[in-house]
Formats: sequence, C-alpha cells, structure tokens
Amino acid sequence: MSEERLQKILSQAGVASRRQAEKIMLEGRVTVNGAVITELGSKADLETDHIKVDGKLLRPAKTQVYIVLNKPKSVMTTVSDPEGRATVMDCLRGVKERVYPVGRLDYHSEGLLLLTNDGDLANAIMSAHTHLPKTYFVKVTGLLTGEQEQEFRDGIPVMGRRTLPAGLRLIRNAPNPWYEIRLTEGRNNQIRVMFKHLGKLVEKLRRVRIGPIELGRLKPGEFRYLSAEEVEKLRYAIRRGSEGKRV
Repeated sequence: MSEERLQKILSQAGVASRRQAEKIMLEGRVTVNGAVITELGSKADLETDHIKVDGKLLRPAKTQVYIVLNKPKSVMTTVSDPEGRATVMDCLRGVKERVYPVGRLDYHSEGLLLLTNDGDLANAIMSAHTHLPKTYFVKVTGLLTGEQEQEFRDGIPVMGRRTLPAGLRLIRNAPNPWYEIRLTEGRNNQIRVMFKHLGKLVEKLRRVRIGPIELGRLKPGEFRYLSAEEVEKLRYAIRRGSEGKRV
C-alpha cells in the first residue's frame, strides 16, 4: 500500500469522517511511529507505519459496513461526547465493526442517519458537489403564506449567503402544520434557521430520506444494514449528482 494522507487513512479505517479526522489530527491525538502529527498534509502507509489514535493502534477495516439508523431525539450525532450525553453509537449494540456517522443531525432532531467505515463514500455523501437530496418532515409554529413559501423555495439569506433552491410541500394543514422539505445542501441547523427567518419555529424535525435511501419503518433507536443493491443505488445517485454539477 502506498502512502496516503493521514485524514484519508483515518477515514478509511472507520475512525471518523475525513473532516472530523482533520480535527482529531489538529488536536494532537494522532501519532505515526511515535511522533505526534498535526500537519494536515502529512502522509503515511497503514501497512508499514504504526499509526495510533488516542494511543490505540489503527488497523485496516476488514469489511465495509453501511448502516441506516433512526436517530432518536436528545442523542448526539458523534462517536463520543465529553459531557457524557448519549450518542448514536449507543444505539448500535451488536455492531462489531468500527463505524462513524455520515454528516449530522442536531441534538433535538431525529430520523435517518447513515453510518459507515467507508471513508470514500462518506466523503462523497457529505460533499456539496454531489447535491445529494435529503428529505425532512418538519412541524412548525404556524402556516407560511404563499409569499413565504416561495421565498423558502427560492432561497433565504443565511450568514450572508443565500440558500440553494429547496423543495417545500404542505403535508398536514393544522395550526402547527407539517411540511415536507427537500434540500441539496446541509448547512448547520439550516431548516431551523430558514423557518426562523420567516417568523416560525421548528417544533419537530425528522429526516426521512437521503438520496435513494429511505428511513422506512425503523423506530427511533433502531437500525439496519444497507443491502448491496441499496449501496449501489447510493453510489449511482452520487455519481449522477457529481456529473450534473460539472455540466
């Protein structure tokens, strides 16, 4: 095996996503042959170098695993939490392989979360270049006007940058209605921020789909493994999104 960037090695070994692996390196938690490595461009060879994270020797992932979890509310989308709060890893009882969450759902949100030890696929799912659509059911404090609905669809300024066009559909008309939201980007707390801009607060948020992968009938806290066919459909959706971006 030839040398590769450390963050890619960490990702492919199931330690964390590439983005999170960079953070782990900058925190001084990675050593190569006994030396602490914090430079993000550093390379190593997993077969010939002794690479450790938090003092534990890194080994190649034996098999690639793909899991869909129905993340419950009040659970952190992290591998560990310094404050001792429950994390999504607590839901994966019986999973022997080392996996990590792909992207995030905030503490108060629930629904579909993918976990894997396939660093390349995880990186592609999180990349803005793939424009992989994600679908959510959202309960908010009041109906939007027709003007507000169109503003939501066209894009709302967030932190000085307008959001990409989004799908919005009323699925339950009530004093506190439910909307189906479809996004092709994933900024921090994006849906909550967009509704707040329009004077509404999000009461409940549940992600139900990522690309071709659906949450289905999984109850909060339950998980299942993706089939080989589902993984291939996900890869195909990523390829199509990337090709569409280049056109």
